[in-house]
Amino acid sequence: MDDRTGALGAAPIAGEALTRFFERDAISVARELLACRLTVGGIGGRIVETEAYFPDDEASHSFRGPTPRNGAMFGGPGNVYIYRIYGMHWCLNFVCTPGSAVLIRAIEPEIGIATMIERRGTDALAQLCSGPGKLCQALDVTIALNDRLLDREPFSLTSTAPAPIVSGKRIGITKNAEAPWRFGISGSRYLSKPFR
Repeated sequence: MDDRTGALGAAPIAGEALTRFFERDAISVARELLACRLTVGGIGGRIVETEAYFPDDEASHSFRGPTPRNGAMFGGPGNVYIYRIYGMHWCLNFVCTPGSAVLIRAIEPEIGIATMIERRGTDALAQLCSGPGKLCQALDVTIALNDRLLDREPFSLTSTAPAPIVSGKRIGITKNAEAPWRFGISGSRYLSKPFR
């Protein structure tokens, strides 16, 4: 466990600040996104879990280069990349340098909780956004929001105070599965799975 050293004070991450924040390696960005507040259409909360992916990473969608499906992953810093897993769940990613991105795995619900409960069909607060598919359902994230900058509507990203973080292996992959590129806020009850 260590303390995140935040690059920004509590402020919207937009414009040139968005470019500066994301135009770095995905591990640094994944760590510093923790505790940032993400909203989509005014609904959201604090990011509590992320995973980093790189173009030379066999587990990454960018490993074999640009395709029609992953084109947004080769956009500019702060671009939004959305894809579907298991034919049913959307996943939300933020592009860093081209071909590298951070998967947003979980958030702590804070704003618009009643709407999240309705969308998810459960009132179990810790389960509303505790996984990539769950948070996309709760925030109404679909492919319609793919390939746009994170500082454009309906997205909003705000930096907040740093939080102590933990790291471990990524989840749900078979290639390069040992890479310790999953990050979370230490002690959060909103994680998709505990860190071991």
